[in-house]
Amino acid sequence: MRRIVVVGASLGGLRAAEQLRAAGHTGELVVIGDEPHRPYNRPPLSKEVLAGEVAFDRVAFRMRASTADVDWRLGTAVTGADLTARAVRLADGTEVSYDGLVIATGLRPRRLDAPGPGPSRHVVRTLDDAAALRERLRPGTRAAVVGAGFIGCEVAATARTLGADVTVVAPESEPMLRPLGPELGAELRRRHRERGVRFLLGRTVARFTESGLELSDGSEVRAEVVVEAVGSVPCVEWLKGNGLDLSDGVLCDGALRVEGRPDVVAVGDVARFPNPRYDDVARRVEHWSIPTDTAKRAARTLLGEEEGQFRPLPSFWSDQYDMRLQSFGAPALGESDIRILEGDLNREAVVGYHRDGGLVGVVMLGCTRRQAHYRKLLLDDVQVAAS
Repeated sequence: MRRIVVVGASLGGLRAAEQLRAAGHTGELVVIGDEPHRPYNRPPLSKEVLAGEVAFDRVAFRMRASTADVDWRLGTAVTGADLTARAVRLADGTEVSYDGLVIATGLRPRRLDAPGPGPSRHVVRTLDDAAALRERLRPGTRAAVVGAGFIGCEVAATARTLGADVTVVAPESEPMLRPLGPELGAELRRRHRERGVRFLLGRTVARFTESGLELSDGSEVRAEVVVEAVGSVPCVEWLKGNGLDLSDGVLCDGALRVEGRPDVVAVGDVARFPNPRYDDVARRVEHWSIPTDTAKRAARTLLGEEEGQFRPLPSFWSDQYDMRLQSFGAPALGESDIRILEGDLNREAVVGYHRDGGLVGVVMLGCTRRQAHYRKLLLDDVQVAAS
């Protein structure tokens, strides 16, 4: 292939460029991104970066020598694509043709659909987002975090550490309910409450007011700052008109080909693909390990290399105060059968998630010394009994 275009200049785009060079592509390599920055690490944005001075060099990825000749076209979004003509259209009106295309456009934050003027509203997805929110967080600032998933809870922990008065609003009965389950979620809520975070659960935002939020039960939350952490939306609008299934990201086969097209692949959390480690259902996976894993496989697919089954083991972590949560596998697939494998939730514990009796995921609350052990068990499909 003479020219490969990578649309998306975050971690997935960077890893795709690296893996294409590693797999032997010596032709032109163009990476296009809508942010002005070169690829940087996003997980610290809601934690270390939000807690301190926001600077690009704190989160920038090291650029490998193999990608020194990559043509980085930053600060310009891709607005459309013609997969038949093999070209993408940029916001400045130009077109870039390709022989191979990598879709790595990732996600954007979902926004609340509620009326009213509201206080200062924020999301945390980009470096600029973190910088804007950091300016508003001061000791005594009343901050409402809408959403009790990982981002919401991480932002709540950081804001509380900075001295803000924090209230978390969410429709679920416990924070991080879907990925962790009710028992572990309740324990994490207890730890947040010990630090002074208030939770208003089982409620949604009805409207914004000049002084904060009005909730679905009629109660009010006074806030100068609102952080919206209510999930993400795949960035796929630029692909419309090409006959693709974009109902939840970009549908791919098990080798990351986009609906059988040999010249188009997708990587990262915009890609929806089957993982035979679990079943043949195509799913998107929003975990830290997925951009690197998918980029390695997609690069070889795009260059025509045939390999065995693609069976990645997803992993993620979350730091909240002095707590470290580490997960391997797919806990959400085992939400109906959750067991404590070792330890005590009040201190440190390993929680196992099972489907049809088989272990499909683990979450470690602390227990960092056991990470390699449980990761290997999941890779080897070893079954573990509860303690």
